[in-house]
Amino acid sequence: MAFREIRDEKDLLDCTLSCGSRQVQAHKLILSACSPFFMSILKQNPHHHPLLYLKGIGFSELQSVLNFMYHGEVNIGQDELNSFLSVAEELQVKGLTQNTAQPPTKPELP
Repeated sequence: MAFREIRDEKDLLDCTLSCGSRQVQAHKLILSACSPFFMSILKQNPHHHPLLYLKGIGFSELQSVLNFMYHGEVNIGQDELNSFLSVAEELQVKGLTQNTAQPPTKPELP
């Protein structure tokens, strides 16, 4: 997958995500495409290389979420599943969050 190669090469990284004392770099385009949360923040703060501090999010959960965004899959232990899904919900990661908005139903014709 092309995203995996881009991430592995560490080229064109233009965003830093910080959790506590640890940081990881990512691509704004990938973050925005995979998360309305990140898209909103990055649109409101048009900096060439923003630093986003994600308070209350563990580094291992962030790494797992980023792995999902870049690879389309992630392998985590059963004991980490709840915290991973909680972080994914908080960051509004597409493909991992519950969509509570129901599409309007069409009235049935007699």
